[in-house]
Amino acid sequence: MMQPTIETMAEGDVETIARLRLKAFFEGTGRTFDEDMAGLRGLIAGDGFEAAFVARDRGRTIGSCLLVCDEIDSPHDLTPWLAGLVVEEAYRGGGVGTALVKTVEAHAASAGIGTLYLYTWQARGFYEALGWTAVETFEQDGAPMLLMSRDV
Repeated sequence: MMQPTIETMAEGDVETIARLRLKAFFEGTGRTFDEDMAGLRGLIAGDGFEAAFVARDRGRTIGSCLLVCDEIDSPHDLTPWLAGLVVEEAYRGGGVGTALVKTVEAHAASAGIGTLYLYTWQARGFYEALGWTAVETFEQDGAPMLLMSRDV
């Protein structure tokens, strides 16, 4: 198994990650490439509480995961969120996503956060294996969605 390098997102990663994110999360939504790049740049430029991490394989940016105070269009009044976990298709199943999630969890713990939240549907088993717990199932935009939490 390849050991990815996990680092804080830099300006040079923004375009690559925004492309991955648009394909994974925002196809058919109103969110544009420019909006997503602006959101990522805002995270990078923030106070350090919110965070954006990337995975690299031999210098190539292949995935990302975020810690954000507010999840996009959230029906829940909770904070903070593990969000935007995305890994390039060719690298899935090799531990990259796990490494990214653990990095966000460690960042949250070091910031004194007690509990993290996330939304998923397809990846429920992946997160359960990492110690996340299902909180509730609900419907968003006509599709099922799951709220999960993890004490860090």
